[in-house]
Amino acid sequence: MFSMLEKIYYGKPSFAMPLSRRRFAASLPALALAGACRPPGENTGALRLGYFPNITHGTALVGVERGLFREALAGQGTALETFTFNAGPAAIEALLSGALDATYVGPNPAVNAYVKSKGEVKVIAGAATGGAFFVVRPEIGGPGDLRGKKVSTPQLGGTQDVALRTWLIGQGYKVDEFGGGDVSVTPQENAQTLESFQSGEIAGAWVPEPWATRLILEGGGKVLVDERDLWPDRRYTTTVLLARKGQIEARRPTILALLRGHAAANDWIAAHASEAKEVANAAIKKVTGKALAPATIDRAWQNLEFTSDPVPSALIRSAEDAQKLGFVKLGGADLQQLFAPELIAEAEKS
Repeated sequence: MFSMLEKIYYGKPSFAMPLSRRRFAASLPALALAGACRPPGENTGALRLGYFPNITHGTALVGVERGLFREALAGQGTALETFTFNAGPAAIEALLSGALDATYVGPNPAVNAYVKSKGEVKVIAGAATGGAFFVVRPEIGGPGDLRGKKVSTPQLGGTQDVALRTWLIGQGYKVDEFGGGDVSVTPQENAQTLESFQSGEIAGAWVPEPWATRLILEGGGKVLVDERDLWPDRRYTTTVLLARKGQIEARRPTILALLRGHAAANDWIAAHASEAKEVANAAIKKVTGKALAPATIDRAWQNLEFTSDPVPSALIRSAEDAQKLGFVKLGGADLQQLFAPELIAEAEKS
């Protein structure tokens, strides 16, 4: 049986697979029942938090590893349960089903959840900006060399997929979701992208850290586009903390405690930059069984900024780009209402 405070899930786009000590397989609802013997939405008093074992979720990794969330929640007499995923849709499925109270996710999954739930989720804080690059093979000298080439992103309609397609269209290329057009965009898992890049099957990939660094160090690639260069002040949304509106309303003191732990993690990262990446890497190893190579995390970590600012204007523009590409129907949703900045402000004052 899982510990009440340590149930680990690995996500896929349509379901969640566990990476547990028992390594059993089940659907997400069954998993939610497995460790605690309760319906997913039942309130046991614990705060159920989701995140990814990836450095773009450094706030969560450090906050969990150093006990900052647990310490902050203890003041409310609340326990912490953590769940890890490797894909946004699985984390969102868990959140909307009531199996999670809050989760760290990318901007596009956050928008999809907001639209799908008709406003029943809120971005209660930012977590990271930066860390996405279009890495290409050495022979690609510029945008003009991409015609007729095949490139990759982590997931169709995902944050990096939208960024790449929008950029290619801006360069005058035609692309479609089936891999056709002037440049063939073929989404695939990041590990497969590295292999395809090394073999020469693809000419480049728009990926987040640490995969951008791995394409450079292990694949001999080079940066064609640093996504920071495409945004005002070089800042755009990479990771946010998303919570269910019902939990915010019913358990506001607990959500504020979570946010105090979140802010404490970001403050600690800023004050201990070198140690923070080691803590994050140790946390990644605990979940996945393998740490990042020192050279990889050294380079990748410096490309990220951990902040509570969700950069709303960037997130909204990314959502609008996704709608133009046909990946999401906003249906007139007011995305300004997705954000609840008053919560992190209140938490940081208390």
